[in-house]
Amino acid sequence: MLYVFGFERTAVVLSDLYHVDPDPMKGQESPEHGVRLEVRLLSAGELKGGIYSAQPIEIGELIWRADLLESVDGRPGSFDRTHHHPVIEDGWEPGPRVFERELSAFPVEWVGSRLADLDGLLAQSGVTVPADARDAQRLRSCLPEILNALTRLLDQVRAGELGRPASDEPVTSARVGWL
Repeated sequence: MLYVFGFERTAVVLSDLYHVDPDPMKGQESPEHGVRLEVRLLSAGELKGGIYSAQPIEIGELIWRADLLESVDGRPGSFDRTHHHPVIEDGWEPGPRVFERELSAFPVEWVGSRLADLDGLLAQSGVTVPADARDAQRLRSCLPEILNALTRLLDQVRAGELGRPASDEPVTSARVGWL
């Protein structure tokens, strides 16, 4: 499942995720699942046909990422793998995982407070975005819808409907989801 909330220059995208790292960090060897939320650059492409043709849309470089994840074999609702990536290294590769107690304790609220400060996320990430003051205002006005979608995705992962492996076969590496 993929949700996209697009503004002028930025977008908030979120999707369920199932992940098995082939080279996991110590203590994170088992599969994880949950919801990935990203702030990304957004742009419209050139029309491929006439004035009424479909508009190409590019969801581009990464600005900020929050991974509301937990161990598949752990306690549901633990958010034991929940982290964020405040720094982006080259537009596509996130910097190291940053674990914060408040993020694991109150993930939806914590993400909401971060999204409410788009200018702060942009400054922290190091990604240069063409200025459009309306993006921050429009994102704040959509925040209830974004957080509602985030909550629904988390509920569907917890219910076993989303954030699942592609098959029941054991794997040593997997990334299932849009993001």
